[in-house]
Amino acid sequence: MDDEHILRRELRLPGAPEDAFAFFADARNLEAITPPLLRFRVVTPGPIAMGAGTLIRYRLRVRGVPVSWLTEITEWEPPDRFVDEQLRGPYALWQHTHTFEALDGGGTLMRDVVRYALPLGPLGELARRAFVARDVEAIFAYRAERIGQLL
Repeated sequence: MDDEHILRRELRLPGAPEDAFAFFADARNLEAITPPLLRFRVVTPGPIAMGAGTLIRYRLRVRGVPVSWLTEITEWEPPDRFVDEQLRGPYALWQHTHTFEALDGGGTLMRDVVRYALPLGPLGELARRAFVARDVEAIFAYRAERIGQLL
């Protein structure tokens, strides 16, 4: 996909990879690490049994516009990694890979790699340049701060 973009982030966390992975294994924790402005809510009834094939529905607001989002967990390899992919939502492509690696001396290195693309060809690319890339960066900066506080 020519209009695909990649966001990469690393975050050092206290505790073992099992601890960090367990936090993300609870889909409801996404609400706690998403900026309040997005009014992000998991709408899939709980409890949600996480694993490959799990579907999770969300509702949020993007720049005030209500958005429904459906994600599938496509890979689930506790405590090392998992991948979620948007099936329906605002992106033409959204694939988020989370990895957890033990650090020498303790702690965990969490890596996020997000492959994304917007719909609407050149108009989507204009939107990405104007505000989407900045918004995605801000969401991940907020996540890093909140995860650090919660773990």
